[in-house]
Amino acid sequence: MNIEILPRIKSPLDMKTLSGTELETLAAEIREVLCTVVEDRSAHFASNLGVVELCIALHMSYDFSKDRLIWDTGHQIYPHKLLTGRYSQISTIRRKGGLMGYPNPEESDYDLFMTGHAGASVSTVLGLKAGDDLRGESDRKSVAVIGDGALPSGVVFEAMNNAAGMDQDVLVILNDNKMGICPRVGGLATYLDKARVAPFYNGLKRDVSWLLNKLPVVGESMEHTLGSFKEAVKGFLHGGMLFEEMGFRYIGPVDGHDIESLSGYLQMIKNIKGPVLLHVLTEKGHGFEPATNDPVSFHAPAPFQRNEENEIVPVEKPGSSSPKAFTDVVSSSIFQAMTDNERVVVLTAAMCAGNKLGKIRDGFPDRFFDTGICEAHAVAFAGGMAKAGLRPIVDIYSTFLQRSFDHIFQEVALQNLPVTFCMDRAGIAGEDGPTHHGAFDNTYMRCFPNIVNMSPGDALDVEPMLEFSLQHDGPTAIRYPKAAADSVERKVAPVELGKSEVYVWGKDGMLIAFGSLFTNCIQAAEKLREEGLDIGVINARFSKPLDAEVIHQALQESGFVITVEEGTLCGGFGSAVLESANDAGINTSHLKRLGIPDRFIEHGNRKELLADLGLDVAGITAIARELAQQTKVAIND
Repeated sequence: MNIEILPRIKSPLDMKTLSGTELETLAAEIREVLCTVVEDRSAHFASNLGVVELCIALHMSYDFSKDRLIWDTGHQIYPHKLLTGRYSQISTIRRKGGLMGYPNPEESDYDLFMTGHAGASVSTVLGLKAGDDLRGESDRKSVAVIGDGALPSGVVFEAMNNAAGMDQDVLVILNDNKMGICPRVGGLATYLDKARVAPFYNGLKRDVSWLLNKLPVVGESMEHTLGSFKEAVKGFLHGGMLFEEMGFRYIGPVDGHDIESLSGYLQMIKNIKGPVLLHVLTEKGHGFEPATNDPVSFHAPAPFQRNEENEIVPVEKPGSSSPKAFTDVVSSSIFQAMTDNERVVVLTAAMCAGNKLGKIRDGFPDRFFDTGICEAHAVAFAGGMAKAGLRPIVDIYSTFLQRSFDHIFQEVALQNLPVTFCMDRAGIAGEDGPTHHGAFDNTYMRCFPNIVNMSPGDALDVEPMLEFSLQHDGPTAIRYPKAAADSVERKVAPVELGKSEVYVWGKDGMLIAFGSLFTNCIQAAEKLREEGLDIGVINARFSKPLDAEVIHQALQESGFVITVEEGTLCGGFGSAVLESANDAGINTSHLKRLGIPDRFIEHGNRKELLADLGLDVAGITAIARELAQQTKVAIND
């Protein structure tokens, strides 16, 4: 279709003059643009299709150049970006130097927080409203849009409890599409399913009072009357009673794809005092049938194009014979471990699809646990399972596991329980950007006593590391990136506690890799050997406990040593080497640490970002060559 209205929208104010028909056309144009975005890159898709009308209605009803709006989770931000003056840049989204796939305050004043994870919106909106009121700007409205998949996050209920206690004028819009990334789970999901089919309510307590007054005192059989009354009350309770009892005025459920109706409700709510929850029913993937039929696959699909009949035509990638991703290798290893050992169980926090756990969920339904977006609970839950004699594997993205920091400490490390943490997306997470890069896990896990920290150098390390973890009498962590898992041809050394693997020894210099950059180090060493330099490579495997014997030998016998890691330099593997050498009184003036510096890394292609950080083959080679020249000059002097 021709895109005619959207290019004219330089700010939400430009929508104010549009007719109802034009707004419907605008919604169709937004969906068409969203389809073009995924023609040549993976991007969040179905979730954005589902909020088009809601986004239009919000910007028609409020002035968010002044009022406050938080999208939770931020992957549903694309329509908002299109309506706030970024249409001309949308082709750059999720590309290095282009628009971020999440809210970004540096892009627009309409984006208030980077919201790359779920659950914090009610807290931040409450803080914004309290701050505005204290500064004498109480006319500013505050709105949080939160998905039903994010709603179970514990912090949401902490914030709602606080909001009700403060009686703050905030609006929480529950975007209920029956999905997170995968179908939602848990008791709250069941409650919302019942609420979806309940009649519309505007203030539930008033309606229950009306029902009570209708109860007859005499006449029909009291038993029959009470039975009918019970069923009627249950119908009301399946509406918004939970939220009403928490102190929120509940309104809904309402159709989330009717712009006119939504705008009417939003205008009405603006005048209601106190906290309000508007229950909006949407359809993930709405307006694009393939995404509606399979919202899980189309959450962030591989690039595709459409033919004249609007049917999906997959985009063939060159080099389709590339190695499996680390995520797939880990998933296969977990499946085998569960087959071999009935005590092994798996927990994930709403990331079954992302962590490729579908086969495990289907094959071992009694030993697979999806807690929803509740990472803190998942870790404490795993601690209880370990105490009961099981061998739990907590499979969570590195950046999301940070939310359970205190429970890793209290319920796992302090108890010295055998919980295995599989930390996916460790290091550079690519196009998702700074909210998703798993840069910090090695540092925050390394500080805890009892925990063993590992990272596979290649695909051949994965299964032995998992086997080691499931036999180790204490907590372990395995970190791995969102990347292809190459396999280095060699006789793979067994995985033993705190032991590295020497790939090749070098007199001129040693590259010590912690994690998958092991393969980059091998390629860099080969290039330097062609130049006449004797460069060795060590696959560190462990950051805690460290293989002090081998690493100290490298520091004492080689001209230089470079540590290479896909994690933050502050407190990371290189810091562990420095600490160990310092304790042993070993000179480290010839030691260079490569990793992620003390700043947040923007989004972009993984290869591009590694190159920027000097962690690709060319960067490692250049640094090693420079150090080799310096050490030779020093020797000659």
